[in-house]
Amino acid sequence: MGTSMSDSPLSLSSSSPPCNSRSTVPPTFSTRIFSDVAGDIIVVVDGESFLLHKFPLVARSGKMRKMVRDLKDSSSMIELRDFPGGPPTFELTMKFCYGINFEITASNVVALRCAAGYLEMTEDYKENNLIFRAENYLDQIVFRSFHESVLVLCSCETQEIAETFEIPDRCVEAIAMNACRKQLVSCLSEELKGRDCLELWTEELSALGIDYYARVVSEMARLGVRSESIVASLVHYAKTSLKGIINPNCQEQRKIIETMVTLLPNDEKGSYSLSTIPLSFLFGMLKVGTIIDIEISSRLELERRIGHQLETVSLDDLLIPSVQNEDSMYDVDTVQRILTCFLERIEEEDEECGYDSDATGQHSSLLKVGRIMDAYLAEIAPDPYLSLLKFTAIIETLPEHSRIIDDGIYRAIDMYLKAHPLLTEEECKKLCKFIDCKKLSQEASNHVAQNDRLPVQMVVRVLYTEQLRLKKALSGDSEEGSWVFSSGVRSRAVSPRDTYASLRRENRELKLEISRMRMRVSELEKEHNLMKQEMMEKSGNNGGTFLTSLSKGIGRIAIFGGENRQKVNRKSRSVSERKTSSRRGR
Repeated sequence: MGTSMSDSPLSLSSSSPPCNSRSTVPPTFSTRIFSDVAGDIIVVVDGESFLLHKFPLVARSGKMRKMVRDLKDSSSMIELRDFPGGPPTFELTMKFCYGINFEITASNVVALRCAAGYLEMTEDYKENNLIFRAENYLDQIVFRSFHESVLVLCSCETQEIAETFEIPDRCVEAIAMNACRKQLVSCLSEELKGRDCLELWTEELSALGIDYYARVVSEMARLGVRSESIVASLVHYAKTSLKGIINPNCQEQRKIIETMVTLLPNDEKGSYSLSTIPLSFLFGMLKVGTIIDIEISSRLELERRIGHQLETVSLDDLLIPSVQNEDSMYDVDTVQRILTCFLERIEEEDEECGYDSDATGQHSSLLKVGRIMDAYLAEIAPDPYLSLLKFTAIIETLPEHSRIIDDGIYRAIDMYLKAHPLLTEEECKKLCKFIDCKKLSQEASNHVAQNDRLPVQMVVRVLYTEQLRLKKALSGDSEEGSWVFSSGVRSRAVSPRDTYASLRRENRELKLEISRMRMRVSELEKEHNLMKQEMMEKSGNNGGTFLTSLSKGIGRIAIFGGENRQKVNRKSRSVSERKTSSRRGR
């Protein structure tokens, strides 16, 4: 948009001429502007001089009118300090006063509006003055366009006085309103269905400084712009502003991270979902924030958000480097706090769902996290500087029912023992107590039996457990489902709220087993009495003592199966018959 005036261009002098001497004025000046009227006032703007005429200035500027009025008779020079936009903007304002054509654009409108306010170029002095022209351009051109509003807001960063005229506030509101309008149009348009209606402006907003950017995003969230679009903008802004070398002493980078944490969509009920925020973005900010030492509140907020999605993380995400050289290679404390946040989320969901619900989702998430943490422990175990206290802290934080089998935790502990051969016997025993021998697979148990790094007690426990399993398998008197339950290898983990139901099921199974044993003992006793009576009738009284003692042994052997009992019965009868025939022969 241009402002049309009727005069020739204004000349700008490059030096400051003396007040009372016209001989130093460039000869081209008087011939280019009103050759028949010489300049009568010098205005110095931030060290640069302008030879001008009083009448055009005082006709439109209240400030110039006051300053000219206050001039002493012997002086014709006015000095303007800290002029908005500097000499280039002052030249444009003088062109306006002289009625010379120039174009108002998004890049100069803020400087012109601020300069007009500085010079008091209001309607009180002239109709359609510069303040009116600048404001009209803002309302009719800038605030109706997303792109123009962003450009104007960028220019406000170099004009502190712009806040006085509320230009940034109006730009922020205009940007947010245009974003909402685009979102609404895209939702109604068939051509844009399925596309992010705001994907085109994410790059434009990255040109803003963090202060103005934060104000824009906050206003967008207040007006209801979709969380997916806001998160996409946050991710793009972070990649643009934090690319390159991360400087631990850079206050600007620290401010960017801390501000963006406050801009993340909240997770309250009925509001934005945490799942809209990419984990890679959260981990990236956390790692950078750890290096530049952001505020502890910002770090804890990032850890909380990561913890609420911990079941979807990858192992590489958890490998956060430690910034302390004397400490371990990885930041184990941060991972432990993230794990604690996840467990708090599971506990809250359990309370909301109630103890009678199935809560399959929570169990599934817990099992996934258990596998991830076992893999994490195995990854950090070879670190020679990793203390036993930090290593065991992760194991203790994760509940036992988060693992179906303990092969993963056994592998991590074995790698830690291999990398730390100077551990005492007591420390090794303490570490191995975290392994449940009943939850080891056959392959892991075989490895334990041959592992000379483990304490002897650990090997004995595993061998004893394997012996019990083998005995149960051979006896055939225990259902497979019962053994699977007792060994810990089952379809899903048992959480604390399922403990009561699990104990009841196990108690019922034990009662049924006891009833079966009683029935078998009763049957054996009946068979024993019948066998004893039959043998007594055939053998007579002389063989009673021998058969009585023999029957006790038969009773003990017969408990392993009926086939053994029949063999012993036939053997006892043949012995009795041989003894009877020998006595008759005598």
